[in-house]
Amino acid sequence: MDTIKNYVLGRWVAGEGAETTVYDAVTGDVIGEASSKGIDFEAVLQYGRTEGAKVLRKMTFQERGRMLKALALYLLERKEKYYEISYRTGATRVDSWIDIEGGIGNLFANASLRKQFPDLPYYVDGQAAPLSKNGSFIGHHIMVPKEGVAIHINAFNFPVWGMLEKIAVNLLAGVPAVVKPSSITGFLTEAVVKDIVDSKILPEGSLQLISGSARELIDSVTSQDVVTFTGSASTGLMLKSKPVIARENVPFNLEADSLNAMILGKEAKPGTEEFDLFVKEVTKEITIKAGQKCTAVRRIMVPEELVNDVKIAVSKRLASTTIGHPKAEGVRMGALASAGQVKAVLEAVEALKKTQEVVFGDMESFEVIGADRSKGAFFSPVLFFNDDPFRKTDVHEIEAFGPVSTIMPYKNIEDAIELAKMGKGSLVSSIVTPSDKEATEYVLGAASMHGRILVLNKDCAKESTGHGSPMPLLVHGGPGRAGGGEEMGGKRGVLHYMQRTAIQGHPTTITAITKQFQVGAAMPEANPHVFRQYFEELKIGDTVFTHKHTVTDADIVNFANVSGDNFYAHMDATSLEGTIFERRVAHGYFILSKAAGLFVDPKKGPVLLNYGLEEARFVKPVYPGATIGVRFTVKEKIDQEKRSEDDIAKGIVKFLVDVYDETGETVAIATILTMVKKLDQSK
Repeated sequence: MDTIKNYVLGRWVAGEGAETTVYDAVTGDVIGEASSKGIDFEAVLQYGRTEGAKVLRKMTFQERGRMLKALALYLLERKEKYYEISYRTGATRVDSWIDIEGGIGNLFANASLRKQFPDLPYYVDGQAAPLSKNGSFIGHHIMVPKEGVAIHINAFNFPVWGMLEKIAVNLLAGVPAVVKPSSITGFLTEAVVKDIVDSKILPEGSLQLISGSARELIDSVTSQDVVTFTGSASTGLMLKSKPVIARENVPFNLEADSLNAMILGKEAKPGTEEFDLFVKEVTKEITIKAGQKCTAVRRIMVPEELVNDVKIAVSKRLASTTIGHPKAEGVRMGALASAGQVKAVLEAVEALKKTQEVVFGDMESFEVIGADRSKGAFFSPVLFFNDDPFRKTDVHEIEAFGPVSTIMPYKNIEDAIELAKMGKGSLVSSIVTPSDKEATEYVLGAASMHGRILVLNKDCAKESTGHGSPMPLLVHGGPGRAGGGEEMGGKRGVLHYMQRTAIQGHPTTITAITKQFQVGAAMPEANPHVFRQYFEELKIGDTVFTHKHTVTDADIVNFANVSGDNFYAHMDATSLEGTIFERRVAHGYFILSKAAGLFVDPKKGPVLLNYGLEEARFVKPVYPGATIGVRFTVKEKIDQEKRSEDDIAKGIVKFLVDVYDETGETVAIATILTMVKKLDQSK
């Protein structure tokens, strides 16, 4: 019998004694024992706060992102090992793909997020706020990594994805993690963590694993820690109610299983592509992972006139679903995760039978391929029908966390919205309809009680990721019964692990802190010209003060001829009555074009190219006779890694283009993005 170990304090350790015996979900064979008895949880958390955080907090977002990418590539090379282990959790190859490659995909997605962050260990949030009349006192916000540990308590259904989708976010933020998977399937998590540790890609202390019980883990949290929980609402609320959570004001993200709904639109009649999509998606949600997904469809809302059509179509597809050993040829649905889960789901089914009719499913007579039904945790799909869902409300209260769902009728879209809301808060809902009007009505009516809503039709079906797939760049969570939490969500998720702090001071000081030029800060004249300096040599705030140019009528006419922009305000002085213009006005794009002519140093140098323009604004009309100049300032620098040995070492430099007139007032402002060569080509 194997011992499923913990990785804490820089080493693999077995707990004292056996807390949990872990079984193969398919064969019923004993896999091993898991225990965390004897582990000093306070020392574990402190180790993460000191050893792991010490390195992570010093790394920039770019370095952390590259670290995640390297880890994703490393794990992807070893994925077949994880698939082989995953079969023992009852998961088919398709089920495991969601868990394993979906989890690794989260690493890749978060690695790419580094491009939305500065080349700093901390984040500069939003825009500066002017706080004084003359501009010598401003405010801003920065966000720094919390100085604690992310504690992730995960459910049994996704032993890889559950870990990787969470640690990808906290590691990018610069915060270490302690992961507590479910002991039922944690042997797969252990295998992945072993490879992560062996890779030495993550700094020591940035990831620790508790394979056994962790009842006392939360007792040692501090205000700088973050706790996330995925699983049953009752367990989550019990943990969230611990006095230390309130006393220390610890952020606690609860993501609970919910009674998710899928709605068939009234216009998605039999014979339409949307009807077929609905039936396929519902069946998939019942059978993938044997219905053991927090996002699985538990309630199926159907126009009352289409109930029989849906009953027949879904039952037919369920009847063709082959149940058995996940490795057996042709098997589409594997086992539940454990015998304990079979018992729990069976109890929920019996409770639902009191108010609902069984349309499909017989726990006594279903066939299992390639395995012994009496030894494995197998379960038949069960499809119910509830003929009066507004009165027979068990379906909105009881969740069978397995391949179980209920069809119910609705009269109009308002009914469907109300039924969906009776779940008291869900992670996700879907509506399948060819009608954008119907989709809009449902989304706006149901959104307040859902964390995510999928609108599915024939136009997006080919590329849609489906009802049950949370995406790393979108938030995952939901209100009410679903826990009220929010995770992932791209940049939003990363910021959950950071402390936002308002800073105030002189623009020069705020520039020094944020490493972004703030208007009103000192602007030392660049010497030599900024286009003659390499990436490493450029300093934030260094400015080129250009020569001047007096705008003429000829400039306006010539630019109109070149650009084809003959808008009346530029070309017809007789049409300006009732407008804001006093006389014909120069094109805004001419002003920016002329600004480039003033600030560019044309000779070959370190600047490789200009590849973009951001935040361009034309703030004051420029009439013939006005004289313009440019203040061209180094605004921000972002490092870039070399993609290959032959690649040019370079970085991105943002320059502030401030075009002003003879009064000193800004007439146009923009940010240009340039690619600038590095002096040191080895980096």
